[in-house]
Amino acid sequence: MTHANPPLCGVELGGTKCVCMVGTGPDDVRERLTVRTETDATETLRRVEGILRSWRTRHGAFGGIGLACFGPLELRHDSPNFGKIGRTPKQGWENTDVAGFFARGFTEPVGIMTDVIGAALAEGRWGAAQGLTDYAYITVGTGVGVGLIAAGRPLCGWHHPELGHIRVARAPGDNWPGNCRFHGACVEGLASGPAIEARTGTPPASLPVDSPVWDTVAYALAQLAHNLVLTLAPQRILIGGGVAREQAHLFPRIRQYLLRSINNYVDIEHAAGRLEEYIVAPGLGALAGPLGALAVAATVGSSGL
Repeated sequence: MTHANPPLCGVELGGTKCVCMVGTGPDDVRERLTVRTETDATETLRRVEGILRSWRTRHGAFGGIGLACFGPLELRHDSPNFGKIGRTPKQGWENTDVAGFFARGFTEPVGIMTDVIGAALAEGRWGAAQGLTDYAYITVGTGVGVGLIAAGRPLCGWHHPELGHIRVARAPGDNWPGNCRFHGACVEGLASGPAIEARTGTPPASLPVDSPVWDTVAYALAQLAHNLVLTLAPQRILIGGGVAREQAHLFPRIRQYLLRSINNYVDIEHAAGRLEEYIVAPGLGALAGPLGALAVAATVGSSGL
């Protein structure tokens, strides 16, 4: 098949796996491969580089290379550490120059964003945030991250948002210390997959729907949504990631806890629509992350980042 547009190349670098994709969007995914994220960062990046070089031979020069990477990342272009990973709990990856590795190895333009901002961009381009200018994408999996889009662009100051690490009001009677090694009972320390397993001794996927832990998880995520409503006032809040994807019963709980927490201070449903359409799963499902890397590639290819 002959394609009119040059392919984009995206790499979603996660804490456990790296998903590589070549194509132009969800309707044109030409190849997709996954490699394990090893503790040896250089070895992992070299494996990814080999995949990209083989694709370049088969599909031609890329229109852009997009990296959607776990963080924290330095995203200020004027910083000498631009494109490097910061104080990550992922062993072997602190200070890794992810953007520089690919910029040195390829002639195509390279863009980098956090994985959750990438997913947010993909949802705006192809998914459940199409047509919106201000929205939030929350991922609940190995960690909890938030990608914010304001006026159609990723919202970043001197650092990208790390709203998964905000401290929130606790569910009544809950005094579990939390699992975040930096902040204890922040949202990530209460609602991430590792936090749930640390608290219950059982992986989230194996917990029954009626486990009491789900109410504490939903409560924490509703508190995160409360803060988003009163700061960015997003037109929609999308919640993805492995935990959210496997536990759809969380969504009605989060909506109800949010409604109680806001306590009629603002009328979300009058301003932004029914809660069932306000807090939703990503339209791209499990592909939001990998397609997020393609979205970064598309944006950098058009000089948008």
